Amino acid sequence: MNMRPEMDAAPRGIMRISLRPQERFFVNGAVLRVDRKVGVELLNDVTFLMENHVIQPEETRTPLRQLYFVVQTMLIDPANAAHTRALFDALYPTTLRSFTNREVIDGLLSLGELVGQGRCFDGLKLLRGLFLLEAEIIANGETSAHAPGAATAAA
Repeated sequence: MNMRPEMDAAPRGIMRISLRPQERFFVNGAVLRVDRKVGVELLNDVTFLMENHVIQPEETRTPLRQLYFVVQTMLIDPANAAHTRALFDALYPTTLRSFTNREVIDGLLSLGELVGQGRCFDGLKLLRGLFLLEAEIIANGETSAHAPGAATAAA
């Protein structure tokens, strides 16, 4: 399975994505899977998420991964986004307080702004960039391994 989809340069407003056989991606809450290598052009504004950026509930063992799962659920299941946003609003301040690392705190503050602006995809990208730092922090015992509350309730 392709772990990094090819996204070709395209005219403004058009996104071209190359997918391999059996690869899935999520578009406006729908799960699509292709049966052969295919190129897809997204011709208008859509909310989409590639399979390699989706984490499963059992992978939410750290505070940032729990937040990631909640934000991801807002994208994948737009019909329940309001409910999931309430879960984010409950989990976010606790997660923010669980870190003392300035880079993580700044990232989380940016995440709050992005989610508040409806830019969940950008929020996921930001969180993915903090996963390695979070792993180092936890390995050094600088924060608890689990934030209170279970993000998996959104599943």
